[in-house]
Amino acid sequence: MSLAALALDGGDPRLHVEGEPEKGLETPEKDGHDLVEGNRTAALVRPVTRPLYDNTISFEEFVYYAEKTRAEEEAHVADIKGTQGWLEMIFPSKSGMGAGNVTADEKHGAKLAHDMTLADPRARLQISDDEWTNASRALRTATKSAIFYLITTDILGPFGLPYAFAGMGWGPGVALFTVFAGLAIYSGYLLWTIFMGMDSYEYPIKSYGDMGQRLYGPWLRFIFNVLQALQLVFNVGLIVVSNGEALSQAAKFKLCFAVCCLVWCLAGFILGQVRTLQKFGWLANAAVWLNVICMIITMGAAAHTAPNYLGASQSIGAALNNGTSVTAVNGVYPAVQHSNGLPPSPTFAGSVNAAMQAVFSYGGAMIFPEFMSEMRYPRDFLKGMWAAQSFIYLVYMFYGLFMYGYQGQYVINPSFLGIGPYNFQTAGNVFAMISSAIAAALYGNIGIKVIYNNIFVEWFHAPGLTTKAGKIIWTGMIPVYWSIAFAIGAGIPAFAGLSGIVSAICILQFTFTFPPFLSIAYNMKRNAMLPEEGFDPATGPYARKDKGPKRWIRGFFGKFWWMNIFNFFYTGGALTLAALGAYAGIEIVKQAFASGASNSFVCKSPLQ
Repeated sequence: MSLAALALDGGDPRLHVEGEPEKGLETPEKDGHDLVEGNRTAALVRPVTRPLYDNTISFEEFVYYAEKTRAEEEAHVADIKGTQGWLEMIFPSKSGMGAGNVTADEKHGAKLAHDMTLADPRARLQISDDEWTNASRALRTATKSAIFYLITTDILGPFGLPYAFAGMGWGPGVALFTVFAGLAIYSGYLLWTIFMGMDSYEYPIKSYGDMGQRLYGPWLRFIFNVLQALQLVFNVGLIVVSNGEALSQAAKFKLCFAVCCLVWCLAGFILGQVRTLQKFGWLANAAVWLNVICMIITMGAAAHTAPNYLGASQSIGAALNNGTSVTAVNGVYPAVQHSNGLPPSPTFAGSVNAAMQAVFSYGGAMIFPEFMSEMRYPRDFLKGMWAAQSFIYLVYMFYGLFMYGYQGQYVINPSFLGIGPYNFQTAGNVFAMISSAIAAALYGNIGIKVIYNNIFVEWFHAPGLTTKAGKIIWTGMIPVYWSIAFAIGAGIPAFAGLSGIVSAICILQFTFTFPPFLSIAYNMKRNAMLPEEGFDPATGPYARKDKGPKRWIRGFFGKFWWMNIFNFFYTGGALTLAALGAYAGIEIVKQAFASGASNSFVCKSPLQ
């Protein structure tokens, strides 16, 4: 899923420089000066000349420039077009997603940053601080309307939830989904707090990895980037396979299933060319309402027609009661069944994997930092996030319970594949395939740019994405990326098991594990700062009065100490659930391989 910063043609100007500054430019002797004044020590380096991912920037400097940026945003709030009301956020105007609220000075700064791509890195020394910050401002145009629709675009959320309720039962399903909703909102708030406290025009936060590096070090940025790339490629693969199943069903299984999947892989080669956030915002808008239409169609069909018995082998019932609840006797299938508590399952893994499907509904936190980085007024992120999470909780849960109520153990993941009559199947599949393709395009676009910016640019000094050469390379990576995603998704026969593994290893971490983990470090660093410590742009960072365990204890048990304690146990609990979820998903996949279930490289559809 970046749907924001990484989806733009632009980005951090430092990403567009061919290679890093020469070593001399990073040292105080060549750029700035050494200074000792009272308790201040300085090795002044202008933000514009800092290399990408500079580890020498102090936490105090990040905080100083973040406070400066937030103050400037508040001072100009009347001129910012990102402050729509609630109604306008849901039904935005033509420019409501974020449009031309960029000043001439900001466009000039962005052009200078772009022009540096083919120049000597030393030329950046000629850019003034105002031009540098204007370049950063020019990239911030998104409104909370775009945020609302981008968060709710998660295509696998609503259509996997009936499967989750069927695997957990009425009571546990509602309770767990409610807990997930509350914790997801809390995690979003933690990420927003960290972003507001460390992001600035001088040092913009562009990704989850930026947060990890600033609070813990480069090792955490590497872990974040790897998991983010894995989640995105698996999401694309899952959507390709689910769309292949929908197309095969719509074609009445007359088209080879492998070809059905390949069709969507090829479609990704074209859809992946969409680049800008404004266009993605409107695509996300369309995807959300297409999802709603698909949900209405499938609910209407489920309420008046029988389940898709032909696809019973892919239903949740196949994993419950040894499959007896979906096995026909003398040509007659068992009646729809429900469970108030956990339904009987031959393995603990079945119930845990069902719970992981509910986690999919809250998988957008991975790209919350990217969303915030592109907002003209980041404070509005909370309103967009609250609206999106409320929508996900109320609408998705109603849909999940409704489908479980009418289809019970015959629910399939994704649920629109479980409709019996062909005409309703086709109607639901068409809308689902279109919205899925939009979501896959978003995920693929970001996944490619995460890899490009964090591997090709940083390690191999590839040209920036705004250059002609960078665009050509990126365009060539699209078919490679989609082909890899298709191979991964199609090669594993158990769709529900694969989505459960992705939920546990990636989605759950970014939504429930990493936010409290990052918040602990952020609170400790803020609390550890003494009144006589800080940063002065004229002299540099003040010398810290202490270090080591004494500073750590003061930071942990300072302001909001109770939140640090809660976050500590929250992180541990999330890691435990992730381990259980990964185990459950792996067991489901192992069982699928052991039973001889076919993968997607065959002509027979799993629903056939």
